[in-house]
Amino acid sequence: MSNRFEITSVTQEEVDNFVHARVSPLGSLENLSQREVSQLMSAEKSGVYQLFRRCALAVLNCGNETDDARAIFEKYRDFDVQLGRQAWGVKLQIRNAPATAFVDGRMIRGIKEHLFAVLRDIIYIHDAILGTQRFDLNDSGGITNAVYHILRNARLLDYKGRPDLIVCWGGHSISAVEYDYTKKVGYELGLRSLNVCTGCGPGAMKGPMKGATIGHAKQRIRDGRYVGMTEPGIIAAEPPNPIVNQLVIMPDIEKRLEAFVRMGHGIIVFPGGAGTAEEILYLLGILLDPANAEHPYPLVFTGPGSAAEYFNKIDQFIANTLGESARSRYKIIIDDPAQAAREMARGMETVREQRRAQSDAYNFNWLLKIPLEFQLPFEPTHQAMAGLHLQRGLAPHVLAANLRRAFSGIVAGNVKEAGIRAIEQYGPYELSGDKQIMGLMDDLLAAFVAQKRMKLQGDYQPCYRLVS
Repeated sequence: MSNRFEITSVTQEEVDNFVHARVSPLGSLENLSQREVSQLMSAEKSGVYQLFRRCALAVLNCGNETDDARAIFEKYRDFDVQLGRQAWGVKLQIRNAPATAFVDGRMIRGIKEHLFAVLRDIIYIHDAILGTQRFDLNDSGGITNAVYHILRNARLLDYKGRPDLIVCWGGHSISAVEYDYTKKVGYELGLRSLNVCTGCGPGAMKGPMKGATIGHAKQRIRDGRYVGMTEPGIIAAEPPNPIVNQLVIMPDIEKRLEAFVRMGHGIIVFPGGAGTAEEILYLLGILLDPANAEHPYPLVFTGPGSAAEYFNKIDQFIANTLGESARSRYKIIIDDPAQAAREMARGMETVREQRRAQSDAYNFNWLLKIPLEFQLPFEPTHQAMAGLHLQRGLAPHVLAANLRRAFSGIVAGNVKEAGIRAIEQYGPYELSGDKQIMGLMDDLLAAFVAQKRMKLQGDYQPCYRLVS
């Protein structure tokens, strides 16, 4: 089906990196019901419309080298997207969009698909999840059901094959050597007919997908899955890369993390910063819950030789905060992409046997227990950050949940618009707790800063202060 649309921009505006366009969904792109169109058009100046506008800009801004959400929204403050009705749904009238989303007057098809995925998910979440009483979002089971329905609506659960989806976590701000390594690992995964899921942004989220496309091509795999999961708070700093062919926008970071671990069959962690530490703590905290003691979940930390010190710091932090039981849940593989992929391939057989034995679905891990403290959204206000219990004596999975929240707040202060504004207004977040834990956090975060893992560009100004 054709991917045509009309451009209404003028030459000078294109030179200035702004484009006007009319875009309609065609072919296999998602349709909207007349009710949904009416709902969005009537709410055009409401919160749901403003959320869509901001996420749409983030998607169209793909490829621009900045992770400062506030700077992006300021640069494109005149960006606007208006909705119009047509027989099969909706058309978008876009003004002052980033020119990088277009090639020779045509929107890049991957970006166009992402634009309408944003529209689909924001409408569905607002209408079917938040706008009904079907899901108790203060209950663990209710939250899991909501995550399932969002993924199903996005058609991410249509795949019915054997376990083969490898989630890749890692930073958006990584070195060229580390980025090349992520591509090599992705290539080895692709050669083994494994698919890739990431946070869908640049850096360690893009590299594995890029590598997997080559591995899949060599194996003549034409339906490879490159799944991207994001959420409104992070999408501007980490816009989806166009390799992603299945995109979903989750309501918040907690539901995004749950979607990762329930859809994925194994996880590879590449070097990263505070966000990667948050992800590691989230998964380890879940696996440390006694209910998951026998639950197989392949987990590998890997990077080039230059990343050995990075993973040594992570390993020490985990050992000294969560203990040896946490260390037993992962393997560290340095400078060996093929071995990292082999480890995942072997793990897929273990996962398949367990799912078959316990009659659990291949495409959604229902039996993994996720405690409520990992599911409830954490709003990183200054008061909430100061109130976190970072003390020894807590059960390991409870301490992991609190440490996860601390790193989540640091991510917000680094790259999320609301977090950046809060830091400017009230100063750095203050975290307090056990002296040894604070020392370990200080050491780890200082290493992230020294290795330039906290921000893509410019000198990093810490958004936190640690007090013991």
